[in-house]
Amino acid sequence: MSKIRLIINNNYKQKEKFFIKKELQCILNLYARMVSNGSWKDYSFSTDTKGVSFDVYQRASEKPVLKITKNFKPSYFNEKYFIKDKDGKVIKKSENLSRLITKTSWNKLKLIK
Repeated sequence: MSKIRLIINNNYKQKEKFFIKKELQCILNLYARMVSNGSWKDYSFSTDTKGVSFDVYQRASEKPVLKITKNFKPSYFNEKYFIKDKDGKVIKKSENLSRLITKTSWNKLKLIK
């Protein structure tokens, strides 16, 4: 019994399962700006094994019109963050969320009713 040792694996890193605080702050700042503009009305989060997304609604009873998605397993370096329309088509993609949000012209994106 005196030869028992406790081994702790400190190298194990738990993978992110959601947006980190900095990413969420960036998204919510955009959301506040678009709500005050009158473009967006509601939001929700959805998760699956591939990623997590921030869904934007024109009305609360409809499908989301835009999705800001974080991909957990990107194939390429620039496919970590997506902006998708309501049909699931990728509008823009980037490796940096804040750059993706600032470079997108949100007023030119028409929300189809």
